[in-house]
Amino acid sequence: MLVYIDLEHEQLQRIDPDLWRQSRADLLREKYRLERLASRPCLICRYDRVTPEQLQAVGAEVVFVSGCKLGYDYYAVESLAGLRRLYQEWTRPLLGFCGGMQLLAQAHGAAIGPLAPIPPGVAGLHLATVENISGVAQEIGFHPITVTQAHALFCGLTDSPVFYQAHYWEVKAAPPGFDVLAQSDRCAVQAIAHRQRPLMGVQFHPEKYDDRYGDGRHLLQNFLAIAGIGIERR
Repeated sequence: MLVYIDLEHEQLQRIDPDLWRQSRADLLREKYRLERLASRPCLICRYDRVTPEQLQAVGAEVVFVSGCKLGYDYYAVESLAGLRRLYQEWTRPLLGFCGGMQLLAQAHGAAIGPLAPIPPGVAGLHLATVENISGVAQEIGFHPITVTQAHALFCGLTDSPVFYQAHYWEVKAAPPGFDVLAQSDRCAVQAIAHRQRPLMGVQFHPEKYDDRYGDGRHLLQNFLAIAGIGIERR
């Protein structure tokens, strides 16, 4: 059994109904992709209802944590308590995407925050978000990263794989017990992995691969291999 934790805040439905509907469609597409890759059913769980005990009860072999479009100010501290405890206690394979990695790092003591301001005279990109983030650097679209430390997560990929990016926050430094595996020109922490437990996070979105840029699919296959799950390689 795979578990995909949905990190999107329900306030997005009220603030931007179209963006909410798109996020629901994306979530289902990603669930089906994960099921196809792993030949396992994938259960979607809301971030504010998840606990380590719940995931053990459903027989979760692997956990994925999604990203989110709303900022963390929308989230009540108590609503994230179960997810934070999962990050701290879970001993089975877990992979966080974007915001899912940021909260993983924060739960283990790392600082997170916006990317650096855009230098004067440099054009900025615009992320699909309901918040005013003008003047803050963003990474959007398919871009290469640089792998800085060998890890099974990047097995079979080049040193500059290409993944989909959609973020304006970052992990400022690896938390204690974790290594930084990759970086980009705008973001020094693009991937992290715990040294003792199978906890991993990526700032990018491997789940959003397409026919032209397939490195995300390859990384997901590598993660499933780390988890000991038979995978679809077609």
